Amino acid sequence: MNPTSGRSVWQAPTLTTGLDARVDLPGSKSITNRALILAALADGVSTVTGTLRSRDTDLMLDALSALGIGVDADIDDPTRVTITPAAMHDADVDCGLAGTVMRFLPPVAALATGTVHFDGDEQARSRPLHTILNALRGLGVDIDGDGLPFTVTASGSVPGGEVTIDASASSQFVSGLLLSGARFDDGVVVRHSGRPVPSMPHIEMTVDMLATAGVVVDRTEADTWCIAAGPIAAVDWSIEPDLSNAGAFLAAAAATGGTVSVPRWPASTTQPGAQIVDLLVQMGATATLTDGLCSVTGPASLRPLTADLRAVGELTPTIAALCALADGESVLSGIGHLRGHETDRLAALSTEINRLGGDCTETADGLRIVGRPLHGGVWHSYADHRMATAGALIGLVVEGVGVDDIATTSKTLPDFPGMWSAMIGEQ
Repeated sequence: MNPTSGRSVWQAPTLTTGLDARVDLPGSKSITNRALILAALADGVSTVTGTLRSRDTDLMLDALSALGIGVDADIDDPTRVTITPAAMHDADVDCGLAGTVMRFLPPVAALATGTVHFDGDEQARSRPLHTILNALRGLGVDIDGDGLPFTVTASGSVPGGEVTIDASASSQFVSGLLLSGARFDDGVVVRHSGRPVPSMPHIEMTVDMLATAGVVVDRTEADTWCIAAGPIAAVDWSIEPDLSNAGAFLAAAAATGGTVSVPRWPASTTQPGAQIVDLLVQMGATATLTDGLCSVTGPASLRPLTADLRAVGELTPTIAALCALADGESVLSGIGHLRGHETDRLAALSTEINRLGGDCTETADGLRIVGRPLHGGVWHSYADHRMATAGALIGLVVEGVGVDDIATTSKTLPDFPGMWSAMIGEQ
């Protein structure tokens, strides 16, 4: 692999004392970008409080603004954003590396009047998009291209109807169609045909948020989602902390035998990132949830893990890093679809763990990792935020680990290096 190299290498801090930290996390990227889409398509003005302000969410805000949607961030609190729907027009949309922008925005753009051109980072041009673009063609949308860059030529409405897709590469293809489906002339019926859809909890999140906005999703038939044409209600959304981003911090407790606590942890949530706690417990950690404070304490030594991560693929880099530090053989399965994420995460994890002296091999749908003593070296991020935080996690217990392009973490977490240093008591 040819990793994407950043301008500098960040020396990951190694813990020298016991870890006992409280980490306050900003809002969920997944919930934020879904809320912004629904607010842009609603029948009135919505306010989104606790909006994550990171590269991915700012790209979504910029894209909606370029389309003509009113986007007003509070001067004193940029996480409070007012969204005012309006007629949409010609625009240039920068997707960056944000899967939610490149897969959720084309159905929205199809409701504009004019030409909407999509492009993104060079690495994004290899990400699979033909599924969502072909689906929109089947629903009556004029699209030129099968991946970035591509152009949507919109007439102000989408006929809609039924479409069959293979969403085995990403649940975002289903969510993207559902979020806009109520605004299509005949609604939308999305049928999945193929291997099981990964990250199903993210579709549950979409369905739950649509229900909050008054849109009912009929799921009577397996692997089929039906939405009738109708209004989307304006909602004042309050965004939960990002539990996927919490994963690396809670895993730090597991890796070091220390304790990390995250406040405002929801008692119930559709965020699949919440499952990090159960996975850490399987590896020997203990966990408590009291009055919204989730605390994880790590074991004296990490147990290996055998787990199907299909529903929580985004946690794979964090879990793989812990498995490289564990005592024994771990097998992670159900994650073949990660080969189409920001980078080929399976190849990247195998390459970087082995670069530091580990033992990681790819399987048909996952990774086999045998814990070995690791040594220092440069951990490449491949412009992938989850890869970067995985390198930082290993660096907590392995001296001399440098993470290339740590700035890529700004995709979902504005100041990861500062938060990481503060967690271990460095300023």
